[in-house]
Amino acid sequence: MLLKIHPDNPSERQLKIVVDCLRRGGVIIYPSDTVYGLGCDITQIKAVDRVAQIKGIKREKANFSFVCSDLSQLSGYSKPIPNHTYKVMRRALPGPFTFILNATSEVPHFFQSKKKTVGIRIPDHKVPIQIVEMLGNPIMTTSIHSEDEIMDYLTDPELIHEKFFKLVDIVIDSGHCGNVPSTVVDCTGDEMILTRPGKGDITQY
Repeated sequence: MLLKIHPDNPSERQLKIVVDCLRRGGVIIYPSDTVYGLGCDITQIKAVDRVAQIKGIKREKANFSFVCSDLSQLSGYSKPIPNHTYKVMRRALPGPFTFILNATSEVPHFFQSKKKTVGIRIPDHKVPIQIVEMLGNPIMTTSIHSEDEIMDYLTDPELIHEKFFKLVDIVIDSGHCGNVPSTVVDCTGDEMILTRPGKGDITQY
């Protein structure tokens, strides 16, 4: 299904269609403040397996991130964050960043692995934020890559639907997204380390 949802004024009825799909173990493609993402409810192991299969990787080796609605949602998945790191995150989020944090013992359950870290995203886009709020827990996410040699990421939801409609349950059309991914910052040590430059400039914060 290709489902149009307004990026600035999402319809509650349309959001409910997406959330009901996620609760049933569905897999979606959704917009963000960076690139389109492939996601599912983190509590649905079979859906996590589907996402891993689409990406061509094993679930236990996947570096999927969690999309949270706000910083308060981190407590169940991240160990206590140092004050200086938390201050940066509070200023930078919502925004185009993925912060790698030390995971609580809850996180490995979702991957059925010994995973010790978790990537956290709080995108500056109303659609994924309101989906997560309505769902009541984070969604697992990974970027949608293009096979094009020039463009790394697919930006047109109609083209994304053409490519993935047999593999996912819903492709959300909120217009074109960009083709620059989030900036990844490793916060697992004493110092924050930039591990992948992307759309966000962490030095501003």
